[in-house]
Amino acid sequence: MLEKLPDVIGHALHGVRAGLDAIVYNTLGLREGMAAIALTSLAFTDHAPLPARYTADAPDGDGVSPPLQWTGLPEGARCAVLLVEDADSPTPQPLVHAIVVGLPSGDGALPEAALPSGDQPGNGVHVGRNSYLQAAWLPPDPPPGHGVHRYAFQLYALDAVPEFSETPGRDEVIDALRAHAMASGLLIGTCERPDGSIRIEQDAPAGPVIAG
Repeated sequence: MLEKLPDVIGHALHGVRAGLDAIVYNTLGLREGMAAIALTSLAFTDHAPLPARYTADAPDGDGVSPPLQWTGLPEGARCAVLLVEDADSPTPQPLVHAIVVGLPSGDGALPEAALPSGDQPGNGVHVGRNSYLQAAWLPPDPPPGHGVHRYAFQLYALDAVPEFSETPGRDEVIDALRAHAMASGLLIGTCERPDGSIRIEQDAPAGPVIAG
């Protein structure tokens, strides 16, 4: 996909980013006074690079969804929702890489490859539409030379169990969060493709040696 874009496009779009302020976690005004959910992964730490197996740079080109686990959902929570967005996509709004609704309340986890992707069928969770209109995990795939992309894994506790459509999209999830969100958690993983147009001349001849 985007790995095939010329480096010059990544350069041209370097300053064009949705921005971390545009992710749902930062736009709905839900954080103030809300309980914090501890969202973590056994595969990466907060603000650290995502291993290649979870990105479009996986050996087979079909990265799987990473493992996630969470604690701290408040009393009264009826379900949880997962939303993953690319805060640095060169688009007006962050690209959606995953939506999962109807997760059980309480401490929980999603194992590796829990979401459908490529040849992986997933484990039966209720998956919404990503920005490519697929009910699947969209592996991170930043343009070469565009710089570091931050992928915001967001978990929300809801005080009700909304009747989501078969494959809910971002807007439907936002409406449900506005009405029912009780707590939120955020985990950021990063991914970057280096600028392939830059080459380091490692074998350049050494300069003249002056005998003293």
